[in-house]
Amino acid sequence: MTVFEKIQATLADILDVETASIGAETYLFRDLEVESIDLLELAVSLSSEFNIDVNDDEVFLKTLRVYISEPGDQVTDTRAYLMEKYPYLTSTRVDEILADQEDGPVLKVKDIVDYVNWRSV
Repeated sequence: MTVFEKIQATLADILDVETASIGAETYLFRDLEVESIDLLELAVSLSSEFNIDVNDDEVFLKTLRVYISEPGDQVTDTRAYLMEKYPYLTSTRVDEILADQEDGPVLKVKDIVDYVNWRSV
């Protein structure tokens, strides 16, 4: 099984939904309507399944809005700042996030896959 398939199966189990309804581009909050308790269970599962340390703030982009709205006086490039804070996200994904944030939480399944791959190195 790939990292994506394992995460997909875990999410399907936690949320009691069909595996086929979860794709890499699926939004966790917008499409799957995850709740805080679901994220906690997912974090524990990721840690156990992949034998990695899971930082909730990083993997679930919990502080993203803070970084965007209050980046600090020294930050002149929000995009570069986000790439520094979330090193597992590609520049293309950071651009998507910056363009998409008005529609609500931006966390996608592929972000979690990228996090796990980054932590597993």
